Amino acid sequence: MNIDNGWLSDTKLTPTSHFNLRPDGTDVSLLVIHNISLPPGRFGTNLVTPFFIGELSPGDDPFLREIADMRVSAHCFIERTGAITQYVSFADRAWHAGVSSFQGVTNCNDFSIGIELEGTDDLEYTDAQYDELTKLTLLITRTYPKITLGRIVGHNDIAPGRKTDPGANFDWGRYRMAISKENA
Repeated sequence: MNIDNGWLSDTKLTPTSHFNLRPDGTDVSLLVIHNISLPPGRFGTNLVTPFFIGELSPGDDPFLREIADMRVSAHCFIERTGAITQYVSFADRAWHAGVSSFQGVTNCNDFSIGIELEGTDDLEYTDAQYDELTKLTLLITRTYPKITLGRIVGHNDIAPGRKTDPGANFDWGRYRMAISKENA
């Protein structure tokens, strides 16, 4: 896997219109880890991609009806199986962070990359997800060296009180150890 002009090679690409350009002169310097499942707590429904590209059909589900018209995206989504889909070029601004701040700088979408894991705050993530997230993180940090270990955070870290993901069951120790081991 490589990054070429902001896009991953050897992965599924599903470009969305839910993005815009980063402000001029902005360096990518933050990686934000999220979780998502649609409907909440259900996996393998194939609804995340339609949501991120603006084609979600809510059917009879009240939660899906509530979010169907939202315009959000992430750069990448990692399914429980480890399969990765990319929606937005890393060079562009995905709409994943919302109202956010990191080290006193607001609008984290401007300078961050957002990765969504298929999951919930209260369930364990899979080995395949940790493996692919580690590989993807290493590739991203080599391409965008201003993203250091201290600049890899959860959505909860940049939107405290508003967001809780990736949740208490995300194993930050395991993830950081895997990144550090590969960088050694």
